Amino acid sequence: MNAWNNGRNKRQKIYISCDSTNKNCQAGDIELLKYGNAKVDAGQPIYHYAVAFDTANREPLFYEQYPGSINDVSQLTCMIDKARGFGYRNLGFILDRGYFSRKNLSYMDQMGYGFLIMVKGMKNFIREIILENMGSFETKRSRYNDRFDVYGTTIERQLLDGEEQKRFIHIFYSDGRAYGEKQEIKQRGKRLKAYLNQCVGRECESFGPEIQKHFYLHYENDGRTLKLAEENTKAIEEELSLAGYFAIVSSDRMTAKEAIERYKSRNASEKLFRADQSYLGNRSMRVGSDAALSTKIFIQFLALILRCRIYTDLKDKCEAMGKRPNDMTVPAALKELEKIVMIRHLDGIYRLDHAITKTQKTILDSFGLTEANVRYQAQEIGKILQKTEEAR
Repeated sequence: MNAWNNGRNKRQKIYISCDSTNKNCQAGDIELLKYGNAKVDAGQPIYHYAVAFDTANREPLFYEQYPGSINDVSQLTCMIDKARGFGYRNLGFILDRGYFSRKNLSYMDQMGYGFLIMVKGMKNFIREIILENMGSFETKRSRYNDRFDVYGTTIERQLLDGEEQKRFIHIFYSDGRAYGEKQEIKQRGKRLKAYLNQCVGRECESFGPEIQKHFYLHYENDGRTLKLAEENTKAIEEELSLAGYFAIVSSDRMTAKEAIERYKSRNASEKLFRADQSYLGNRSMRVGSDAALSTKIFIQFLALILRCRIYTDLKDKCEAMGKRPNDMTVPAALKELEKIVMIRHLDGIYRLDHAITKTQKTILDSFGLTEANVRYQAQEIGKILQKTEEAR
């Protein structure tokens, strides 16, 4: 890990995207296993696994494994310290909303690191800022970003009460996102209303904050039997008006276009992180000790580096071609290249079984290789195999 990070250019400013997940485990001899907030709750203790990606060079830098009782917000400070320990100084973090906290923002300021962090429009502290700017940019063509189909604007102000440092708050609006979120709000309202109608006339335990926010609850004289559930139309209408809005907060000065393009660069790291769990067998570890777990995670991290390089080369080739054939995904490309085989002929020499296909040439070109490279390597391998047989 040290050698991998020591060889990087520390003078160039890079942005690190952090992604994490947790995994259920039944093994009893692993110290990292603790009960926590599992993404897929199977009633088992969990451990966390996080990877930091260089979004510019599209490569994983380092990983962390930590107990399941620690949440992402608390662990971020340790990840920042680890980045500093690897010698990164000119650095920024691209984070999703799960890492947002006053403490984390303050710590990144203290360490001199920049950040971009996603904030949902429904959050109370960002809601007022959106409402203040609502209607000022949503239809202006000068604010439109056709690449991501959003309208955006940037304001500079303090984000949280008591903060001395001003932040750059980039507010975005998407028509497509607004439609989807409005439908979700309406469907959620229908489900809650149907549930409350079933509770009318019954003694009920105290309802959760979501129901209390969206409904006025009237009880019988005993204070326990639900008499009537009335919609809080003002709260629902406010949520509907905020549908389609989201915000990205940055510590460095940049435009709304620069902010969303930089934030969206983490999409590649998210895809690779999901692939790390599926294609590389990381979804189920199947180990029974701390040493086996650490070793397997390290090997899978090395495999992730290789897969990341293959993925980015294939992606760049597809962009140059202007299309994305089905065989230009990592699994399909590897399966296609596996068809390049050598067989032993009657004279005892190993040669290519058949010529390189057009599809294989396209895949090889993604990695800067040609048919001539394959034939040369086949000849060299044939010589080695022939010498091996002669030595027997």
